[in-house]
Amino acid sequence: VQLQASGGGLVQAGGSLRLSCEASGSAFSRYYMGWYRQAPGKQRELVAGVSIGSKPYYADSVKGRFTISRDNAKKTVYLQMNSLKPEDTAVYYCNARLSSVYSYWGQGTLVTVSS
Repeated sequence: VQLQASGGGLVQAGGSLRLSCEASGSAFSRYYMGWYRQAPGKQRELVAGVSIGSKPYYADSVKGRFTISRDNAKKTVYLQMNSLKPEDTAVYYCNARLSSVYSYWGQGTLVTVSS
């Protein structure tokens, strides 16, 4: 599986961005899809995830502001980010996970939120 993330950029606090992650290969619908982020000097953290049944998970820090969704026909997972804060600034990575062995990462897309 290869993942191509896009949609990052520079936005003012309170603004919105929509990240997309398109997958190549087959069996996309079988993967748990997640969005992670890594800020400078910090560990990578799971921001949001969506199961094969489209059940979402959100980190407490983004609940009520971010929405994750998936379109299996397009092999794409999205992350709608609203009410962005400067602390959301990070490189965002998408991940496709079938198991602990079969886990794939996209190249990352930079999100910068200015105050």
